[in-house]
Amino acid sequence: MLVAVGEDIRKLPLSMRKASLTKLLARRVDGIFLSDFEQGEIGPDLFRHACLTGLDGLVSKRKDSRYRAGRSPDWIKVKNRTHPALDRVKDSFS
Repeated sequence: MLVAVGEDIRKLPLSMRKASLTKLLARRVDGIFLSDFEQGEIGPDLFRHACLTGLDGLVSKRKDSRYRAGRSPDWIKVKNRTHPALDRVKDSFS
């Protein structure tokens, strides 16, 4: 369950949940960070950079979406087809 100061925050929009997480992480050690919201036409460049740095993909979320467990049309993952993790997935279905 997503809880902040004892309160269930799953029904809050992503933007508000992220603001709560930012406050929480401000008191944590270095090495954990929260990325900014990126909007507009930067998607292709951001994805290329993610692939070049070795990430297995990116997740895009609607800023106003509520949290819900499982798959959602509001959260979309774009996979790096050259990442080794994709080969492991393919092998598991062979």
